[in-house]
Amino acid sequence: MKSSPRLGILLALTVLATVTACTSANSPSAAALAWKPCPGTGLDPRQECTSIQVPLDYDRPDGDRITLAVSRIRSTHPDTRHGALLLVPGGPGNTGLDKPTEVGSKLPAAVRDTYDLIGFDPRGMGSSTTADCGIARDDLVTERFRGWPRGDGDISANIAVSRRIAQACADNGGALVRSISTRTEARDIDSIREALGESRISAWGESYGTYATSVYATLFPQHTDRLLLDSSDDPNPDRIERGWNANYAVGVEDRFPDFAKWAAGPGNSDHTAETPDAVRGRFLTLAAKLDQNPLPWPGSELGQLTGNGLRQQLLDSLYSDQAFPALARLITAAEASAPLPNPQPLPPEQIVQQRTAVGVATICNDSAWPTAVSDYAAAVTASRTAHPLTAGMPENLSPCTFWQSPIAPRTVVTADGPSNILMIQNLRDPATPYSGALNLRHALGDRARLVTVDGGGHGVYPSPIGCANNAVERFLSDGTRPDQDLTCR
Repeated sequence: MKSSPRLGILLALTVLATVTACTSANSPSAAALAWKPCPGTGLDPRQECTSIQVPLDYDRPDGDRITLAVSRIRSTHPDTRHGALLLVPGGPGNTGLDKPTEVGSKLPAAVRDTYDLIGFDPRGMGSSTTADCGIARDDLVTERFRGWPRGDGDISANIAVSRRIAQACADNGGALVRSISTRTEARDIDSIREALGESRISAWGESYGTYATSVYATLFPQHTDRLLLDSSDDPNPDRIERGWNANYAVGVEDRFPDFAKWAAGPGNSDHTAETPDAVRGRFLTLAAKLDQNPLPWPGSELGQLTGNGLRQQLLDSLYSDQAFPALARLITAAEASAPLPNPQPLPPEQIVQQRTAVGVATICNDSAWPTAVSDYAAAVTASRTAHPLTAGMPENLSPCTFWQSPIAPRTVVTADGPSNILMIQNLRDPATPYSGALNLRHALGDRARLVTVDGGGHGVYPSPIGCANNAVERFLSDGTRPDQDLTCR
């Protein structure tokens, strides 16, 4: 995505067929892989696809195996090729097989030809062996799944949905869902590296992909080359994704002033209010009104716009300035009880099931969540007061509160390893706020340098600020980083 909202709000819709290649479990090589053109439309014609077999359970390497779909666009200049650059998708719960085409279109030719660009669908997703918890369709609705409390703060409906999702994954997810975690993804990444015949691999992680890449760098530092982390997650090993969810309260407050300033700007055809403060007031008033009296919204998930639906639209829209006009028009129409703009098309349920199963499994298997429901109720109440734009959702419970699978071993990201990481981060990111990225920067110590960008939104490169792009492209081209942390304004 630029990376998707946490739990995969922004859907990856492409599901590609793959070519299954038999490879050795212990010493696969690039020569053994059967590369063929990827099916699909709109792809770079040079993009090729294959697949590798990896253990379902790395603790039982001789047991059942699953398929990982892998893609590549090879460097057209072997004489200047540096190595392989793995493109690690966000989510958790996003596909990545088409990322070589996506990223290749953004990179300058001199950087693109430095690498074979490598994409993959994480286990459970897309053209890899797919996961499915068989979750009831009504529980897949975004504003229910995301844990938005009722307009009065009541979380009893959230408790029921979370219980049902956790039980569905326990009943239907099987060994694949139990296997999914960030530590497992790191081991899958190393299996891809080995299959490609690379002694070391470069990686570019976005959003959740920054954490997966950081865990890979922790578990396999000797196999890392150049690592780029764009829009980083807080690596706190005791909270991990629970902390990321809580960070939405911070990130949305950091980012909302950008929208409010734009919406109050003179000459704006989607002018919403006279001042940024008035934009905020109108949004909060409208959300509260919609809590009581939703409006018809044909084609949307619920068929109506509720207060939580508006809040979810805000969260999604803060990812990119390009989404601001659509949000402003939705607010204006809803205030007037006029016909609402057409919603985004809904993805196939199969894709939503995959994304949800992988997202929930990762979040719940990575770390244990508190099980006392009363603690969440109190936290939601406090958050609603402190951060009204997100109305308590970031502190609410999730299916992890009732999760039954074993939790993966704790991973502590440290400064141990080569100094080969460049982080790039917007100051005002709604999903991975700057404060969380600073925690990862601290954990990595001298392994990393941080490029801070005075901008808003989720995902930095390519940036409208040349200083940021230059830092990324120089690092990818020859491994050069700033001597110290850098701020681009």
